[in-house]
Amino acid sequence: MRVLVVYAHPNPGSFCRAVLDEVIRGLGDGGHSHALIDLHAIGFDPVFRDRDYLQFMHETLPDDLINEDELRRGLVERADGPVRRAIARRWVRGKSGREIVRALGRRTPKDVRRHQEAVARADGLIFIAPIFWMGLPAILKGWFERVFTYGFAYTLDREGWNGHLDGRVPLLTQQKGLIITPTFFTEEEYEKGGWRPVIDAILCDWGLRMAGVKEADHVYLYAAGAVDAQTRAGYLELAHRLGRDF
Repeated sequence: MRVLVVYAHPNPGSFCRAVLDEVIRGLGDGGHSHALIDLHAIGFDPVFRDRDYLQFMHETLPDDLINEDELRRGLVERADGPVRRAIARRWVRGKSGREIVRALGRRTPKDVRRHQEAVARADGLIFIAPIFWMGLPAILKGWFERVFTYGFAYTLDREGWNGHLDGRVPLLTQQKGLIITPTFFTEEEYEKGGWRPVIDAILCDWGLRMAGVKEADHVYLYAAGAVDAQTRAGYLELAHRLGRDF
């Protein structure tokens, strides 16, 4: 299996890094190939900026949601400086709203395109990161926002554009997704607060299955900094098995 591993932790000496190393070792032992994206190492920009909105300029955008005047005005207003504004005015002149949408929809940011190509080559996805504020670290959350875009990970039919979740059309085809998260708190705290099903719904259901990933699992390594050495070693053995048996 070709597996893409996306990793998010800034400290190369962290326990999270040890988990990554064991997962990769397990993938090799299981006969899988892998590619690694270390988000901090490459300085990935997780901030969803104005250019990222171009993902919604897609051929599936309903005609009644295309406002030609607003499209033209927005392109000119966002152009930087009088020369670029003049070029933008000339570019939009004579184009229909649908033509503008088609042209803009092809302008995926280069960094996003590279990551999407890596996702498309993979049969499976593994994400390794700590739990921060009952969710993913900002750099990985931003990766999902910028890479799992409209037109790549999903589209919407008419019902979706009307605000109904049943109208979300998945586009990804990976067989399996796995999220591995060392945590600060114990399993009892997550169960007592009712956090686990909420986190799993956001990460596995919304983040992976609704995008088309066939199977999505989330493995918690609870209280990784507080457990004894034997338990921590057991976590690393589990990480190796998860890679090997992926």
